[in-house]
Formats: sequence, C-alpha cells, structure tokens
Amino acid sequence: MPFKELLVISGKGGTGKTSLAAALIELELERASAPVVACDADVDAANLALLIDVEDGAGREFTGGSTAVIEPSRCTGCGACLEACRFSALERIDNRVRVIETACEGCGVCRLVCPADAVELAPETAGIWWVGRGEDLTLVHAELGVAQDNSGKLVARVRREARQLADDHEAELLIVDGPPGIGCPVHAALTGVDLALVVTEPSPAGLHDLERALETTEHFERPAAVVINKCDLAPAVSERIAELCERRKAPLVARLPFDRRVPGELARGRSPLAVPRFRELVDGLLTRLHSLLWD
Repeated sequence: MPFKELLVISGKGGTGKTSLAAALIELELERASAPVVACDADVDAANLALLIDVEDGAGREFTGGSTAVIEPSRCTGCGACLEACRFSALERIDNRVRVIETACEGCGVCRLVCPADAVELAPETAGIWWVGRGEDLTLVHAELGVAQDNSGKLVARVRREARQLADDHEAELLIVDGPPGIGCPVHAALTGVDLALVVTEPSPAGLHDLERALETTEHFERPAAVVINKCDLAPAVSERIAELCERRKAPLVARLPFDRRVPGELARGRSPLAVPRFRELVDGLLTRLHSLLWD
C-alpha cells in the first residue's frame, strides 16, 4: 500500500508546529508496524532533529544557482561589469574587480559584458542536507546557506529524498514538518501531500494567518485540518477560529490547552509527551488524522 504524506504547517511562526510534529512522529513510532519516515522542510530554521532521536550521516551539498568568478590574470579592470551589475555585487580593488559572493545573484550579466572573457559562472553550494537514522525512524533535514534564496528548491529536494526513503522502507506514513507562512517554501512543501495539518494559536495574528494558510491549501487543492494550540489562553478567539474552520470546511481536529509543563520539558530537551495530559490529547489527534488519511 502506498504511504500517506502528512504535512504540518502554520500560518505564522511560534505556534508550536515543530513540537507537535515531533510528538506525532514519536507516537506514530509507538503505533506503527512499519518504519516511520520524517522530513524537516523548514530549511531556513530546521530544528526537528533536536526533538527526535536520530544520528546523522554525512552531509551532502545542495547546489542551487551560480556565482560569478573573476579570473584575476585576465581581468583588465575596465569596469564594464561594475556598470552592468544591478546588485552591487562587484568592487574594484587595486585596479582589478572582485566579486562580493553574498551579494551576487548569478545572473551572468558580468560575463556577457566582459571584453576580456575573465568571468565564469560557478555552481554555488546553497545548503547542506542530511539523512538521520534511528530505531525504525529516518529523518531527512537540511540547512540553507547564509544569504541563500533557494529555500523552495531545497525543500523540494529533501521532500523528494524523504519520499524515496518512504518507498524503499515500505513506510505507511511520511510526516513532514513544514515551513511557517505561505511563501515559496510552503508551496514546495504542500504540493501533492495527502493532508495538511495547520497549527494555529488563539490570537489576532494566528486567526489572520490561519485564514491565509487555508486559502493556500485551497489554491493547491490539498485537504486541510486545523489544530488550535494553547486554545484556553483566549477562548473567544478560539471560537472565531472554529467558525472559520466551519466556513472553510477544514475540520478542527484538536484543541490543545496551554500547559506550562510542555515548554518545561522542551527546555530540558525532553519530549512533550512526558506530560500525560498532552500525550492523551495528541494520541487522540493522531487517531483522528489516521481516519482522515485512510478512511
């Protein structure tokens, strides 16, 4: 039977998305008769590996885009590239031109205008990705490089690797901890998933960004469900979220109350499932998600 893919996202950061994803992974490991595969698609700030027990293999380079490289022996210092560069990614030093790598967009205009043919475009390492392995668990995660903007492509890469591993290991469920927001990385994470679980919080920003997240899942024609985390901190806003879910036809699958013990466990590097009340609620949530994915 083909595996199912569950994506955990949030319209905004700080909702508890990764903590909940880690808890779902741990509970799925306890339940499943097959290996579990997970993927951290939040490549700008990947931290799922802090909460689950895996040991990383060797890092592998992800190449995205190009960077200009100037051969000093051929550069005449004419300045044609300086005038043509729209990104201020070149500077003159001792009558020669040098590339500012963190500013270069790899557009290649400097190469086109150079009369001395002194510019080449070299593939650029945009990030590193790893496969971590634990007992019956595989995690694919990555780290985007400094000043890189290929996060959508890197998300697509780690998802592709995770899907292949899910196939190879005959996994039943692939759980993806997605990026926050609704931008390009979310689009790359959302395409083709079986269910998007949107984690929100009862605040004006949480309500607003939940609506944007649900609009995004509708645009990509992906089914969505909603969890309200810390639901008891603002009950009136939680009710407005429930009304929004009803209007958007997105099932509200769990309301998780605030419990000071959960952040305490996380601060100590321990699983939030150590809190019995939280474990019970998330266990019920996982049962509901299974019914949405397989029924």
